[in-house]
Amino acid sequence: MAGASAGAGRLGVGASAVTGSIRIATYNIHKCRGLDRRVRPERIAHVIAELNADVVALQEVLHAPDDGDPFHDQAQFIAHLLGYSLHFGENRRLRGAAYGNATLTRLPVRFARNYDLTWKHRERRGCFRTDLECAGVVLHLFNVHLGTSFLERRRQGRKLVSDEVLGGGELHGRVVVVGDFNEWTRGLASRLMGERYCSVDLRKHTRRRRSYPGVAPLLHLDHFYFDQGLRLERFALHRSRTALLASDHLPMVGEFRLAESPALAHI
Repeated sequence: MAGASAGAGRLGVGASAVTGSIRIATYNIHKCRGLDRRVRPERIAHVIAELNADVVALQEVLHAPDDGDPFHDQAQFIAHLLGYSLHFGENRRLRGAAYGNATLTRLPVRFARNYDLTWKHRERRGCFRTDLECAGVVLHLFNVHLGTSFLERRRQGRKLVSDEVLGGGELHGRVVVVGDFNEWTRGLASRLMGERYCSVDLRKHTRRRRSYPGVAPLLHLDHFYFDQGLRLERFALHRSRTALLASDHLPMVGEFRLAESPALAHI
């Protein structure tokens, strides 16, 4: 299933398309409902603007292209306000709008596809892939939101690394997998991803073990995985005053450089 897209807007292509560095963020925006229970897409947009990322992977987003109401078409409103192109992976319908994962980017997109990770009769879940052009290299970005059930995540973890998604032979570029894995212990999904990819050690970069909920972290749900063709240069858990209120999750942002050789990659 191809993702929906919107116009590129004001910002255009970032410098990373030329220099070979790229800033990637992941952020579960909780349908733009903040800790004050108010739905404010403009507040989420303010937080995303603070990140200054080339690519932003969002989870729990509403998208209604024919509506025009920022409360129902949060994805389009945020993308247009900040000048990103929008690519959307629908997992289910919610209040008359599509609901799923959105990827906002300043970079050219070659391909988009949504993978169904739903298990049995649990809430529909997905992994949204966008193939981006960066300095002449293709970057496969996978935007993930796994389920809340232990057995559900085991099944989803296996499917994620299977030939159907990450294990297929069609991925010839660099790979980054980000999102809300809903796994607060080192479960099967985390182990399978850790065997295949480098992972960001939150403690090394932020001196924190946990990131959720933002105001008083008890769990570590949001994750970054990447292959050895990428070198992580900087990483942050974004804890601005607005971010602490805008969603129950905090955004994470990593700045990567495309390594000349897989041997140069490190975390």
